[in-house]
Amino acid sequence: MIEPHLSEWIGQLLRWVHAIAAIAWIGSSFYFIHLDLSLKKREGLPAGVGGEAWQVHGGGFYRMQKYLVAPPELPKELTWFKWEAYATWISGFFLLVWVYYLHAELYTIDPAVAALEPWQAAAIGISALVLGWIVYDRLCKSPLGDNDAALGVAVFAFIVAAAWGFTFIFNGRAAFLHTGAMIATWMSASVAMVIIPNQKKVVADLLAGRTPDPALGQEAKQRSAHNNYLTLPVLFLMLSTHYPLAWSSRWSWAIVGLIVIAGAVVRHFYNARHAGRRSPWWTWGVAAACTGLAIWLSIAGKPGEASAAAPAESTLAAAPSQDALLAIQSRCSMCHAREPSWPGIAIAPKGVRLETPRDLARHAREIRLQAVLTHAMPPNNITAMSPEERHAVAAWLSGTR
Repeated sequence: MIEPHLSEWIGQLLRWVHAIAAIAWIGSSFYFIHLDLSLKKREGLPAGVGGEAWQVHGGGFYRMQKYLVAPPELPKELTWFKWEAYATWISGFFLLVWVYYLHAELYTIDPAVAALEPWQAAAIGISALVLGWIVYDRLCKSPLGDNDAALGVAVFAFIVAAAWGFTFIFNGRAAFLHTGAMIATWMSASVAMVIIPNQKKVVADLLAGRTPDPALGQEAKQRSAHNNYLTLPVLFLMLSTHYPLAWSSRWSWAIVGLIVIAGAVVRHFYNARHAGRRSPWWTWGVAAACTGLAIWLSIAGKPGEASAAAPAESTLAAAPSQDALLAIQSRCSMCHAREPSWPGIAIAPKGVRLETPRDLARHAREIRLQAVLTHAMPPNNITAMSPEERHAVAAWLSGTR
């Protein structure tokens, strides 16, 4: 068992590195999509150049040109944009192992869903990432790959099916996280196994004096476009693990599908604008409708008490009932304490302490969301909080005793 303070620091440093790498990858990806779409043809361009764009940044002017296949000869120095993608996935994988596999009892396994051992949860999760890549790669290389629309529908259906399947294996939080990790694996593996290898084949052909195959660039561009449209949904899935309403709903798999559509159409709007085409304002209506429906499903499908009223202002300053106080102290304070007694936890999560009546009154709204409206806390109900105890907490919050 790693010392709790060291464990806390390792987790934070992994998140830090993962966020930095993701920012670099997403930034370069969005930039090159924008650049590719904004290129303009003009007279006098060198042979093989499909377009150029002038840009200004940091007080300097830049002239960007794109060769449709490759230049007649390569420069001595060539920058490869790949390590941003690799660093994002590698750091994300270590973070997945550290949080969701080494602490599986808290964050991954829900005995009410599937009574797994930690090693089984890890084996299933990692296998799902590998299998997900194989299925996605085969779809892209199948005849569907010749039709972007048909391929998009197939990929979307697979994402929703995977999200639905994960709900029968992991808790809601881990199901969301693994859906996002599966898509992120596609994105990074596409860079490592398709985009970069194809570019290297083009370079090898140039050095050998051969004419590069344009199909290599087309295949790489298709995978790059997928990465562009899937970025926003992946970010939502990763960040939503901190917000239980979405992943705790019994309709969580449908929420995943709605968010994929919303994120994709928003990217379509910006892609169209970058290309100089007419702005498709309808995309914002679709995104708003999908998001609104996702919010409704999160409320309609929440596992907690539908009648749990919002805490009154008087409740926020009032002491909890004795039953509510005992329920929270016996089921929550082993982690949410000034000196947590739960193994591996050094500091109360998010600084929330639930030991005294004053603590409970201060955090009444958070308690309602995490333990009454949803059953996000205790994680996986690891301390066996009973329905009667949750009802007692709900009664205190609604002002009834």
